[in-house]
Amino acid sequence: MNQHITAPAEITDSVPIARTEDVVRLVDLKRRFGATAALDGVSLTVRKGEILGIIGRSGAGKSTLIRCLNGLERPDSGEVFIEGREISRLGERELQPLRRRIGMVFQHFNLLSAKTVEENVALPLKIDGRPRPERLARAAELLQLVGLSEKAKAYPASLSGGQKQRVGIARALAARPALLLSDEATSALDPETTRSILALLKDINSRLRLTILLITHEMEVIRSIADRVAVIDAGRIVEEGAVWQVFANPRSEITRSLLGGIRPQLPPEIASRLAAGEGAETILRIDVAGEAARGPLLSDLSASVPAPLRLVHGGIDHVQNQPVGTLFLAVPGADTGRLAQTIAFLKDRGARVEVLGHVAGPV
Repeated sequence: MNQHITAPAEITDSVPIARTEDVVRLVDLKRRFGATAALDGVSLTVRKGEILGIIGRSGAGKSTLIRCLNGLERPDSGEVFIEGREISRLGERELQPLRRRIGMVFQHFNLLSAKTVEENVALPLKIDGRPRPERLARAAELLQLVGLSEKAKAYPASLSGGQKQRVGIARALAARPALLLSDEATSALDPETTRSILALLKDINSRLRLTILLITHEMEVIRSIADRVAVIDAGRIVEEGAVWQVFANPRSEITRSLLGGIRPQLPPEIASRLAAGEGAETILRIDVAGEAARGPLLSDLSASVPAPLRLVHGGIDHVQNQPVGTLFLAVPGADTGRLAQTIAFLKDRGARVEVLGHVAGPV
């Protein structure tokens, strides 16, 4: 499989200037199914040229949201603007040209098995009534973009999962959309192939300045390519912001839970020994980001608060080129004054500090 994307110089899809820099704008969107509120007042924008990731658990409202965006579902109330035009009350005939402004990439590829790769890619143009030479020329351009020119005459059954998804991406780009919707596009792929597909989407976003909205339940996908993230839970957006800022300081419990698999956590053997009250050592969780994570925080702390502090776990990562770290410190628990000094020093340096508990002996 091609790991590096090489696009021909002539592919520079120019999306007509929208009436607004917000390619998508949702205003107080609500949708109920019986007693269940699938969407409960969602307001959201996706700006031109950005990658927005929407993440949530199963049943959070992601699928209903994406169906409202492409006009397959009508909200009970609220407004859906695509390139400045409100679409939620349009009839099917009026929706058709607008849907061509939206490309869709699916989890299970949705390729037609009886058609060749190039025919699958060209299908949206055939439906639109474009002449065959134009369709095939566009398919050839896009297959070169996704690294599958040699597979033009092949059938989907002969392709790997990653290759099928590349064909799906090429097909989604055929009509030169303003918005690409990716609905769990990497969930059925292995980790290596996932990285390759995400790199392709990032490359397409950069080359074509294409706006992408990612629906996912995997925080690693968000971390890899998104500019902003919105966390949805029980039909509501509970948190939104730049990816690195949300990673550094998750405010909601659901966000902290979703981040649990990719951020350092206190090792179970230490967590199992934590107790309330007093102990030989106090365990602190320290979250730092940006400037607070760039400096010699621990050495400065040791110089300012003389005490046998110990780093028991953690590390510094980089998200959107910003350092984001979580550290777990063991602080002597008997001296409450030193503990207060330690916490005050860390907070003064911009760190977020949480006392997790106490342990009876060294960890």
